[in-house]
Amino acid sequence: MKARSHDTDRPAEQRPRLAIGLRLLTAVLLALMFAGVKLAAEQGVHVIESLFYRQIGSALCALGLVAVGPGFPSLRTRRVGAHVGRMALGVTAMGLNFVAVALLPLAEATAIGFTVPIFSTVLAALVLGEPTGKWRWGAVAAGFVGVLLIVQPGSGEVPLVGAAVAIVAALLTASVTIVIRRLGATERASTTVFWFAVSSLVPLGLLMVHFGQAHDAGTWAVLAGMALAGGLAQLTLTGALRLAPVALVMPMDYTSLLWATLLGLWLFAEWPTPWVWIGAPVIILSGLVIVWREHRLARNLNKAAQAE
Repeated sequence: MKARSHDTDRPAEQRPRLAIGLRLLTAVLLALMFAGVKLAAEQGVHVIESLFYRQIGSALCALGLVAVGPGFPSLRTRRVGAHVGRMALGVTAMGLNFVAVALLPLAEATAIGFTVPIFSTVLAALVLGEPTGKWRWGAVAAGFVGVLLIVQPGSGEVPLVGAAVAIVAALLTASVTIVIRRLGATERASTTVFWFAVSSLVPLGLLMVHFGQAHDAGTWAVLAGMALAGGLAQLTLTGALRLAPVALVMPMDYTSLLWATLLGLWLFAEWPTPWVWIGAPVIILSGLVIVWREHRLARNLNKAAQAE
């Protein structure tokens, strides 16, 4: 019997339909998680509490992922410092995302969050020195125009503080992707997910001594649902990336705007401003152009490598 190889995180068999389904499910789960965060905030739950319980859910799901995947020996790492840095950046980004959701309507917060690929392109060019041509720079510029269309500075329709927090959160989330790229040179995806979840519970646990509160049964149910949705989203997201290329599954993320709109209307009586339906497509199109260019460049590099 041939031994199972753990040399790669991606299985040999690609299943694009299943990957697309998992990514679509991820969009639903993340929309539910953010709706849970907003509900919890309205019931007096501090953002530190939401982060702590969210990471408990993520840690439990990460343990399950490792157990059925590469196994616990794969968790060994020599890059503890890099994982700690990724944790600090990731928790900060997640915390700001949670604050943005509390301050903004769900649809607006979700649409601004679509700028992550745009910021990732800028940071990849500035930090990693990745070549970035006119197509991607043009997409970056268009994406920021889309943000301005949604926020409408000076109009008063979207809280500027909330919009600013959401933009900074997107920038930090994009920074996390750069750190993960560097970690990916030596670390498995499951290893990175596990150490992010588990290591974050240390500082968050210490903060819970001050911020932790008793809640009623309804609030605990909201927190449990939020943590479960976030943890499952981690699994479905990772599964989608194992079964198909990023360029195929990433566009499915944009369906989260639909779910955010429906949940915002149902749970919070929020209806997006008309500018969301103008600015969001601009941001989405910008992100799709960036994904398309990266996919095309990667394909050309593969062809060149095969020709050598």
